Amino acid sequence: MGFTGFPDEAFIFYEGLEADNSKTYFARHKDLYEEAVRAPMQALADELEPEFGAVRLFRPYRDVRFSKDKSQYKTHQGAFAGLMPGIGYYVEVSADGLFVAGGVYSSASDQVARYRAAVDEDVSGKPLAALAERLETAGYELMGDRLKTRPRGFDDDHPRIELLRHRSLYAGVRWEPEPWVHTSEVRGRVERAWRAFGPLVEWLCTHVRGSELPRR
Repeated sequence: MGFTGFPDEAFIFYEGLEADNSKTYFARHKDLYEEAVRAPMQALADELEPEFGAVRLFRPYRDVRFSKDKSQYKTHQGAFAGLMPGIGYYVEVSADGLFVAGGVYSSASDQVARYRAAVDEDVSGKPLAALAERLETAGYELMGDRLKTRPRGFDDDHPRIELLRHRSLYAGVRWEPEPWVHTSEVRGRVERAWRAFGPLVEWLCTHVRGSELPRR
């Protein structure tokens, strides 16, 4: 069965999970999760794969080992098409609607070093600045982990100081659960956004790459 949108029940499920993030709630509504959330997301992923490569759905369970927040379940369903470890395209559904992004969400220290070196260098930094400007002009938001002050070793008057403050960088757009989210129009919107994010993702794959540090 092809993708036909996310039903109302998907958003209702997450509204309930936000109010009661418990094993009891999830077990009681697991069939709803499978039918209204995971199945449509898998159908969407299957239709995106021919253009963007394998799209992997995330598990609904949170890793709480190192977190102060011990709630067991994620309050969204995400899917990721990775071109390199941690770098690629993302889509999620939650009670708030849809979120679509492209870039790198979390960076290791060696990736941050390569990113800043590339931003600092005119030959690679100027194209990124132009990319960022085009994305913002098109209505997308630049996001990521950022320092509040300048990074060590750079001056406040650096022409790309705002980009240098980033430890991770991705572009994204959020859509509220309006009527079109219940239709196949979702696929077209995700595709258009991912295509717009393509040059940023390619820049990151070229200049930042995956982390070369050993896993903890």
